Amino acid sequence: MGPPGVGKTTLARVIARVTKCDYIPFSAVLSGIKEIKAVMADAERARRIGRRTVLFIDEIHRFNKAQQDAFLPYVERGDIILIGATTENPSFEVVSALLSRARVFALHALTVEQIVTLLERAIKVLQLSAPRELLEHIAVFANGDARAAYNVLELASVVARDGALDREGVESVLGRKMLLYDKSGEEHFNLISALHKSIRSSNPDAALYWLARMLEGGEDRMYIARRLVRMAIEDIGLADPRALEQTIAAQQAAHFLGAPEGDLALAQAAIYLAVAPKSDASYRALNAATDAVSNTTAEPVPMQLRNARRAT
Repeated sequence: MGPPGVGKTTLARVIARVTKCDYIPFSAVLSGIKEIKAVMADAERARRIGRRTVLFIDEIHRFNKAQQDAFLPYVERGDIILIGATTENPSFEVVSALLSRARVFALHALTVEQIVTLLERAIKVLQLSAPRELLEHIAVFANGDARAAYNVLELASVVARDGALDREGVESVLGRKMLLYDKSGEEHFNLISALHKSIRSSNPDAALYWLARMLEGGEDRMYIARRLVRMAIEDIGLADPRALEQTIAAQQAAHFLGAPEGDLALAQAAIYLAVAPKSDASYRALNAATDAVSNTTAEPVPMQLRNARRAT
């Protein structure tokens, strides 16, 4: 598992080459159970004549449960060495039966220094020259993705003058920085958690940073607004009852204005919540009352609290 461009596919190819196995790449996006069975039949025949097969599945989390279960008998018999790549948490996306027969390795986004090293090797192959600070600029843009860095370098080489890369040429091919973000995946929950905890710890700078990451990643503004309203109730509470008013107003402004103007309202609300005093008294009190209702006898309403009968 790991983010894009960290070498998951390359690593699988290296393993197959070093172990002298047949290498079969498989896409979870384009293949179904019919294709799986056909590949498995070939792998089973290869095993009978003494050849091993490394089956590499890219985006394995896109296979449904039935498709993933189809691999189990072949993995158990040793017909294939299964290597799956995913950008998601395999504990949530891979069936437990298959996961229990596998070992999970987490690959991390490459550092700027590591990507610069890769770019330095690449420009030698391409017979180009470039100052180190320009390679660092490309590496920062790539955001830990070596593939993205190579793509920029390849495009920049087309406009290079006399084999030399310059800032102007690189800037001309740079697009908008792509942030790792999936509005329904693990990174979605990681970022909203970071925003919530930054506000809870009264750190407005961190709150704005994580908010900007979500906005730039294309998060639904109304989702952010709902979470800010929740924070106003759950974390600020009675310490500053106006926090709820502020977040509701921010939600309405963001909905009315849309992006990017409405983003300022969300930013203002996040700052307000971060610097506001904190109290979870009402949150804890309701939980205690709910626990009492769930675990004690439902007593009748006392007479003095009942609805008075109207005289007839």
